Amino acid sequence: MRFVCYFTIVLALHAAAGQAPKQGSTTSADALLSAAIAAQQHHDYKTAIEDYRKVLALKPALGEARANLGSALSADGQFDAAIEEDTKALEVAPDKTAVRMNLGLAYYKKGDMPHAHDLFEMVHKARPSDVNAAVLLAYTDIKVDKIAEAATLLGPQEQGHENDMDYQYVYGYALIETGKEDEGLPRMERVAQATRSVDAYDIAASARMQKSQFAQARADTEAALKIDPKFPGLYTLAGQACDALGDTDASVPDFEAALRENPRDAMANLYLGVTRLKQRDFASAKPLLELALELLPGHPLTRLQLAKLDAMTGKVDEAVATLEDLEKHDPGWMDPHVELAPLYYKLHRAEDGDRERAIVADLQAKQQQAGPHNK
Repeated sequence: MRFVCYFTIVLALHAAAGQAPKQGSTTSADALLSAAIAAQQHHDYKTAIEDYRKVLALKPALGEARANLGSALSADGQFDAAIEEDTKALEVAPDKTAVRMNLGLAYYKKGDMPHAHDLFEMVHKARPSDVNAAVLLAYTDIKVDKIAEAATLLGPQEQGHENDMDYQYVYGYALIETGKEDEGLPRMERVAQATRSVDAYDIAASARMQKSQFAQARADTEAALKIDPKFPGLYTLAGQACDALGDTDASVPDFEAALRENPRDAMANLYLGVTRLKQRDFASAKPLLELALELLPGHPLTRLQLAKLDAMTGKVDEAVATLEDLEKHDPGWMDPHVELAPLYYKLHRAEDGDRERAIVADLQAKQQQAGPHNK
């Protein structure tokens, strides 16, 4: 499941020294520092960066200017430079937690989640009641494959933050990914509705599909498509939901739209190929299924569909070879057995056909005994 963080974290303007310049500071440095802070507060980062550098030329040990310079550089997209300045500021700052937050945010915005995670963890330990720090730590937990830790971290702090959409997004995702979909999905869908987040709708729809809640998945994709029809993979997900609901006709425009956006969308090629195969449009089905297999080498379902295409177009021996290989690698998968039985009879291999029919009957009996939730 894709997870792209939708929320925006604003880099805070932390004063590493915790106070204004001392009286011994030069008037020029004081004026430049005030001008730099004002420029930064007005999002004029170029001017702020220039002025902070002038301050540091006059007073190299002024931690406040150094930390604010790092923050301004990060806001301007100069993440490596920001990391360098924040690291220097950390050496002299009395309030190291504030600078660690800035440094963590610089790594976060750069996309270096392991370093960001380590810093946010230190900030959280120093400020356990800081919800922003907890959310950032939980988000980076997810990005470094510590999803259970994210859910454990945020759960106890949720009271009072039910309407904090950043919090709910990260917590909802962590719940979904740790198997608590019934708790996570309402949170994710509330975030999607409140913020018009296509990403949140996409996560919710994917989770609904996995739970076979196809109508809800379709509703989520429809809402997302109204916001951003170019969101990657959204048309494919919408088509899959329609197909799962048995509305093949409605799925076709979605898959076609997906392929207009990305002709190498593997799932769109596969599903549209399957549809064309059902329609006995073999000429259209073949290139779609072949491209799907190229994009997903060895993909069992795609190989099954190509075997069906071979069988339907007279290439019985090729179909049997593929189906036998699929059966060998997954004996409990019913579909290859179902397809093999009539092909064996066609090849006058009645004993093999009888065996496949018996296997199918046995698998069906086991599925019925296990019940729908355990299939």
